[in-house]
Amino acid sequence: MTTTLPTPLALVAELTHRCPLHCVYCSNPLQLAKRESELPSETWIRVFQEAAQAGVLQVDFTGGEPLARPDIVELVHAARVAGLYVSLITSGLPLDEAKLAELVEAGLDHFQLSFQGATDETAREISNSTSHPQKLRVLQWLKKHRVGVTLNFVIHRQNIQELEEMLALVDEHRPGCVEFASVQYYGWALANREALLPTRRQLEFCVAKLKEAEERLKGKTRVVFVVPDYYAKFPKPCVGGWGRKLMLVSPDGAVLPCHAARVIPGIQFENVKEKSLREIWESSPAFQKFRGEEWMQEPCKSCDRRHQDFGGCRCQAFLLAGDAAATDPVCSLAPTRGKVDLILAAVNQPEQAIPEQKPTYLYRPNPL
Repeated sequence: MTTTLPTPLALVAELTHRCPLHCVYCSNPLQLAKRESELPSETWIRVFQEAAQAGVLQVDFTGGEPLARPDIVELVHAARVAGLYVSLITSGLPLDEAKLAELVEAGLDHFQLSFQGATDETAREISNSTSHPQKLRVLQWLKKHRVGVTLNFVIHRQNIQELEEMLALVDEHRPGCVEFASVQYYGWALANREALLPTRRQLEFCVAKLKEAEERLKGKTRVVFVVPDYYAKFPKPCVGGWGRKLMLVSPDGAVLPCHAARVIPGIQFENVKEKSLREIWESSPAFQKFRGEEWMQEPCKSCDRRHQDFGGCRCQAFLLAGDAAATDPVCSLAPTRGKVDLILAAVNQPEQAIPEQKPTYLYRPNPL
């Protein structure tokens, strides 16, 4: 039986792993790419052209912090000239009003601003840096420009109690969209999972509040909530399925099916320095490895949901079950679901008489 090769729709351009923040939930790999290994401007510009020719519609500039690239305005312009919808995913540092105006003039379509919480204290604790006041300044500057705006609040056990204050910021600034994205446990978040995974009571509070907010903000701001995987009954269709919708180009040029794919051992990821994006998408063994259904084990192989969730996340399957081809252990049907249940049981133990100790985090460093 022949299957039609899917067309890539989105390109995630990890321009750099450099970042002024040191967030404890960062999804970057534990081995960060160094400055000298980053792709030069001309290679990125070729990549954008190849992406558009392959059918990609949107490019997301991310990192690390994409604003750390001195050529960021040039790259935004080049991606827009290639015909791509350009989204910048940023902490807002380093940025000033003049640079924001340059980015919009260069063709920036969408600005996603990330928040570590609703207060300066929380932001400092999570990112090990002072950034919150700058984010509030950026929100004011954005009001002067015709550009799409999304606020992204990454939520977890240590900041979920600030949900009402986060919603107050949404009410004040009225972005087109707000994402309340629960931490997903890869990279630095996995290293800090014990301190970050919320309790079931916290999650129920969050769901109720956001349902109210969604109704109240209908027609004004779209509210998106990403549930923590570990509490789900069925896994999410990770990046729309391995090798089905998305390509990620890392700072050093390696092309991955998702941001965490390098955690899976034994896979060689080809590089834009040697091959075109189309060639990698169509024939790379890495992209074909979990594309389609032939690789699936039971219960995925005969499950009616296999066309919806594609077996869940391959990286999570490896991290939790030790087998990248296994059913994602967050699935209630997975033979290894017990591993997730044990983690949740530890988080949801009855509250002790003594107060919870301040967590000790492993902070993401900055590459040289």
